[in-house]
Amino acid sequence: MLGALVRCGANTTTRLQPIVRSAVRRSAQTPVRIVRTMATGPGFLVDDSRYGFLRELGLDRLNNGVYDGAWVAGQGEIVRSIDPASGRVIAEVATGNEADADRCIATGVRAYEEWRHLPAPYRGEIVRQIGDELRKYREPLGQLVSLEMGKIRAEGIGEVQEFVDICDYAVGLSRMYAGQILPSERAGHTILEKWNPLGLVGIISAFNFPCAVFGWNAAIALTVGDSVLWKGAPSTPLVSVATTRIVAEVLRRNKLPPVVTLCQGGTDVGRRLASDDRVRLLSFTGSTAIGREVGVEVQRRFGRVLLELGGNNALIINEDAPAEMALDAAFFGCIGTAGQRCTSTRRLIIHERLYEQFRGKLVSRYGALLKRVGHPLDAATLYGPLHNERAVEAYRQTIAEAVQQGGRIECGGKVLEREGCFVEPTIISGLAHNAPVVLRETFAPIVYLFKARNLTEAIEWNNEVDQGLSSSLFTANVLSAFQWIGEAGSDCGIVNINTSPSGAEIGGAFGGEKHTGGGRESGSDAWKQYVRRSTITVNHSPNLPLAQGIVFE
Repeated sequence: MLGALVRCGANTTTRLQPIVRSAVRRSAQTPVRIVRTMATGPGFLVDDSRYGFLRELGLDRLNNGVYDGAWVAGQGEIVRSIDPASGRVIAEVATGNEADADRCIATGVRAYEEWRHLPAPYRGEIVRQIGDELRKYREPLGQLVSLEMGKIRAEGIGEVQEFVDICDYAVGLSRMYAGQILPSERAGHTILEKWNPLGLVGIISAFNFPCAVFGWNAAIALTVGDSVLWKGAPSTPLVSVATTRIVAEVLRRNKLPPVVTLCQGGTDVGRRLASDDRVRLLSFTGSTAIGREVGVEVQRRFGRVLLELGGNNALIINEDAPAEMALDAAFFGCIGTAGQRCTSTRRLIIHERLYEQFRGKLVSRYGALLKRVGHPLDAATLYGPLHNERAVEAYRQTIAEAVQQGGRIECGGKVLEREGCFVEPTIISGLAHNAPVVLRETFAPIVYLFKARNLTEAIEWNNEVDQGLSSSLFTANVLSAFQWIGEAGSDCGIVNINTSPSGAEIGGAFGGEKHTGGGRESGSDAWKQYVRRSTITVNHSPNLPLAQGIVFE
């Protein structure tokens, strides 16, 4: 049975009705593509009263996937969104194609011309209203995230809360982001820095955080004066549609142009965003392989690109680690979102003196976890499904490869015999720290255990993978802590001490190095990626001295 479904007030549905009921008409020749091949059971979940939150969000059996100031049926394929826990169809989305993307780009550019002239604190006020609107829909939208992506209910609602939080952050930013006043070497001169908006920002987000990643980018981009065009992951189209409707309603109430547009679609839409000069910055979250192609294509036209790509994250347990804290962190980091976070813990590097005891306790916890496997919306569920059958197949292949390379399965290693895309969380030991399967990121609940002699060796192993996203050291030694965060320490963008490498707070810049792409989103000074810098020299003297004291006679 599903857990209790928390709903919004009586006015929730009627608030969205004017912008969600535009009719979708399709001919018999329109192609239908199944987003995820597994589809069982009668009817659509949107028609099931147990999933009433779908109707509260304005979703129907067939939903428009393009918003360019009005909701329209895209000219692309009709895709089915599948619940990965049951294999049932949730609903369908009429997606866009390259022509729809072109229209959304043109709309975004026009909207930017008006938006950029509004005072930054006013733009912050609009973002504040977006955050408040998201608060009203936090429960139903969070449940949709859980249903469509597969993460447990608490994580789905928490993801929407991240969008709310970054809106709060952006409101403060709207009154604070600023350039510098710098000393000049010439008398009577002052150097200023000014940050101006870029224009239209494209956002391509991934399935595992189908709401929050858009929020991290959009809230900051809107605040500094950019407009935004979003292409969500093909397999989570309903989250993209529902989230955009919430944002669009705020813009409508304030009689603003569509500074947020949506073109839900496939690779043709993504290619258009990467190649079009009007998209001043493209923020891409996804695999390293696709990110490499995106980066090259954007650079070909000298555009800006923000890449948030793979992670092969390690948690190091030093000899003097607080053991129970480290165990809690490892457990959550390995199994949270069924191992489908870019910050999920893939490698546990344990000091040789603690290794056996730690391994035994972790295996015991994994065994108990199997009692908490279930549908993401069930209150008792702690561990949900993988996102689709392709992920299940990658899990199978990786397990087989690890065993072939000498790995020993401590627990797990099997696909669960039940409906949906469920697999056993898996611990593997006995591999070399640099085995090919270890050096490759697999987006699944698989963690490799290694026995290290000392911290220096552990740091070397942490750094030897191509990716450089997140890392963590558990230690009670201040010398070890500063070794870890120093120039010879972790080479990742996120370097934690005594907390899990999985997840991050919105106040810090999120992103990584090496094959992770080098991008930064969310807090700190990540806003600088969404603006252009002007260095301004002002001569407020009656003379015209040249730099470096040069004199032309």
